[in-house]
Amino acid sequence: MSPIARQDSYELAAASTVADRLKSARRRRFVGRAAELELFLGALAASEPPFSVLWIYGPGGVGKSALLGAFAEAAADAGVGVVRVDLRAIEPSPPAFMAELGRAVGLPGEAAPQEALARGERAVLLLDTFEAAVGLEDWLREEFVPALPGCALVVVAGRKGPGRAWRRDPGWGDLLRVVSLRNLGPDDARAFLRGAGVAEEQQGWMLELSRGHPLALSLLVDVLSQRLAEADVGPLDLGAAPDVVGRLVESFLAGVPSPRHRLALECVAHARLTTAGLLGTVFGDREGGALFSWLGGLSFMEYGPYGLFPHDLVREVVDADLRWRDPAAYREMHVRVRRHVGKRILGSEGREHERAVADLMFLHRANPAASALWDWKSLGEVYADGLRGGDAEAIVTMVDRHEGADSAAIANHWLGRQPAGFCVFRGRGPELLGFSAQIALHEAGEDDFARDPGARAVWAHAQHHAPPRPGDEVLLARFMMDRDAYQAPSRSFNVQTIRSTQEWLGRPRLSWYYIVFADPKAMAPPMDYIYFHRAPEADFEVGGRGYGVFARDWRRFGGAEWLERMAERELGDEARAPTPEREPGPLLALSQPEFASAVRRALRDVHRPDALATNPLARTRMVRTRVAELPARDALRELLHEAIDALRADLRAEKLVRALECTYLRPAPTQEAAAELLGLPFSTYRGHLTRGLERVVDWLWQRELHGAGG
Repeated sequence: MSPIARQDSYELAAASTVADRLKSARRRRFVGRAAELELFLGALAASEPPFSVLWIYGPGGVGKSALLGAFAEAAADAGVGVVRVDLRAIEPSPPAFMAELGRAVGLPGEAAPQEALARGERAVLLLDTFEAAVGLEDWLREEFVPALPGCALVVVAGRKGPGRAWRRDPGWGDLLRVVSLRNLGPDDARAFLRGAGVAEEQQGWMLELSRGHPLALSLLVDVLSQRLAEADVGPLDLGAAPDVVGRLVESFLAGVPSPRHRLALECVAHARLTTAGLLGTVFGDREGGALFSWLGGLSFMEYGPYGLFPHDLVREVVDADLRWRDPAAYREMHVRVRRHVGKRILGSEGREHERAVADLMFLHRANPAASALWDWKSLGEVYADGLRGGDAEAIVTMVDRHEGADSAAIANHWLGRQPAGFCVFRGRGPELLGFSAQIALHEAGEDDFARDPGARAVWAHAQHHAPPRPGDEVLLARFMMDRDAYQAPSRSFNVQTIRSTQEWLGRPRLSWYYIVFADPKAMAPPMDYIYFHRAPEADFEVGGRGYGVFARDWRRFGGAEWLERMAERELGDEARAPTPEREPGPLLALSQPEFASAVRRALRDVHRPDALATNPLARTRMVRTRVAELPARDALRELLHEAIDALRADLRAEKLVRALECTYLRPAPTQEAAAELLGLPFSTYRGHLTRGLERVVDWLWQRELHGAGG
């Protein structure tokens, strides 16, 4: 054998070895898709396939090309000829398609590739990236596929499903199979990560972040490898990974026709549910209707009974991308969506009103304070209902479990006196998942006040501070609890918020509204978020347990104005304060609780000079001593930083400082994101944040009382 021949032989052997290794590696990394493979293998095994066209569709990065690769290997193993064509590289015309197919089959010149396919006993034709050649669809259906031999099988993979013309032809009803390719399930996604060498303790946050999307998983594996090299192994948030977001956005938005179409997709990602009416508000009725139809054809979009919604990962990625890339455009889009939701709330009732309030809640998900009230993952899992047979016993048992026998007796009393004030929360299964009890104190009698220390203390507070006028209503949310989570953010609190908002907006004679919590300290920030203040004079004890009360006088500003003020908080902002007066105003002597509340508000506003200028702390002694050198807002910001710096000097408080930094100084998008960024369980993060806030408040309070040398 000549040296050249020996070299050729060596190269062929080496290539064969590398090919085998590549094939083995691909098989190791390919996971899941058992149903799709079973469908394909069943068609291969039949003497005549039960269908001629298998149409696979799904969003970018979901694994369509990888699945076609698995199909190709399976067909080759079965001895069936395989021809694969990627349509991105060709002009979408029949001549160009036939030329590319001929090249793939290995035919010279103008030879007809269909004849070559017909000469084989079996053949599988794999057409990838069909969204790049949708102009061929009618020709493919009417001319190309019908000319193939009956034993041939064509697999089409693209971002969109087949057009309606396939379904209108009864002949294709039997010969076409359509499969929507979804994300990997939890078990398959874990198998993917194990195959990539990801440690078990890292898999949880990667699964939650990726939602099983294959491309997202692959990108996170790459990110993890880089972070391991930098000794950074904590959980990641999408907001902290613009490279990952960028790649996913590029995948999801490939082929979006125009900036208007992209804005429509960003609206869908931002809103809980999208209707033609919402898009009409944003774009005008005519354009909104056309965009709604376009959105409905996207592979990652789903139809619900009340509107469109995208896959969770698409929602998070598209929303995070716009907020990071163009904050001003993000705010403008938010305002447009919010305007539509606000009109629905003020112009609807019943179930439609409940859905509108749920849509409003969803717009608050970017604000960390809202996460102390609502559990976004369980939104929609339960619904509110009236009392039925057996509910009273279940309610009393639930109160006894969480608050003791004395509270359970009080709940039983109110069940007899005001049963209409009770609302129960139901979901899957027959058991109650939670309940609330709203007591009309203006309808209560002396016996009721004698039986319930809470009702008695709250009524005394209302009479002392701003007595209700004749015809005014005074309502007390006496009991609120989830069966399992009690008064933590939960599925029950989601529904309770909807019910409470309906009460606040739908009662024109509502004066005082009170809410009772077993842990008022933990609930102070979220209550402040919705403009409820502590009313310590109304606190009470039952069975040796203390309960704190929050209050709001709805006569000060009503439901419509409250909605407007809440709009400023949806994106993480404090409500806009009135325009500051020209004169600084008199020196304020705040009580310690008022001072602490003002400090918390100032920390939330540390990056908003206009809000700091109107904070009550701007008129305190500690700030006024510096106003000769700095404007009040700058002096206050400087003091906040000094307080955290003082805490930083204590090495034992390092964790508290990091929690404060990730929440206020360099804030993560949400408190959950801050906890993940710190690599902490959410409850641990909240504990660090609470203790850090207490230390900052105490440092500033001492400065207010005793000056810089105190």
